[in-house]
Amino acid sequence: MNYHIGIVEDDLNIQNIVSAYLKKEGYEVTMMDSAEKGWDLWKNDPPDMWILDIMLPGMDGYEFCKRIRNESNVPIIIISAKDEEIDKIIGLELGGDDYLTKPFSPRELMARVKRLFKRSQIEPARAAQDRLKVEHLLIYRNDRRIFWNGEEYEVTTKEFDMLLLLAENANRAFSRDELLVKIWGNDYFGSDRAVDDLVKRIRKKLDDVPIETVWGYGYRLRKEEE
Repeated sequence: MNYHIGIVEDDLNIQNIVSAYLKKEGYEVTMMDSAEKGWDLWKNDPPDMWILDIMLPGMDGYEFCKRIRNESNVPIIIISAKDEEIDKIIGLELGGDDYLTKPFSPRELMARVKRLFKRSQIEPARAAQDRLKVEHLLIYRNDRRIFWNGEEYEVTTKEFDMLLLLAENANRAFSRDELLVKIWGNDYFGSDRAVDDLVKRIRKKLDDVPIETVWGYGYRLRKEEE
């Protein structure tokens, strides 16, 4: 899996040029022309890096940068026509990792992207291991975040553990006894009714999540065969 980079820039020409260079280097790219669309992407499928313009319609780049930084240390490169020192200081103080003034060389931007990824020590393999998607269920293991149909849900520890186990083994049926051991541990001596209650809570929270009952046995998370 390659790095996923989100570009928030309302200039179509810059979008196309930057996107072409990034894709040539093997990056996955998502382009947006507003910070609001960027925020939607962050909630649904967070990129490994942001390339962010400051002057945007609606929410400006400074506010977007601040919001992202409040939630994550994901690398952010600010590109802006504002070349005053104070603008750069504000951008960096709000959480930007680098600041590039327009017009800029696409090759210089590529060099900064590579350097920033290297400095932040984000490895594609590790990013791939962290993110798990089954149908419309998206799980981030390290952050213990759950997204269903593009919306984030707050879940309990055991709800997360159950969803992760079933998602990692999609279409495999687990018995109630297996689930008790894997979720509650070997030293749990309660009834297997706890499994049914946990699944019931998950289904109520994540409407239509494809956890199927295997009658007389247990549960599985259904994944359509590709």
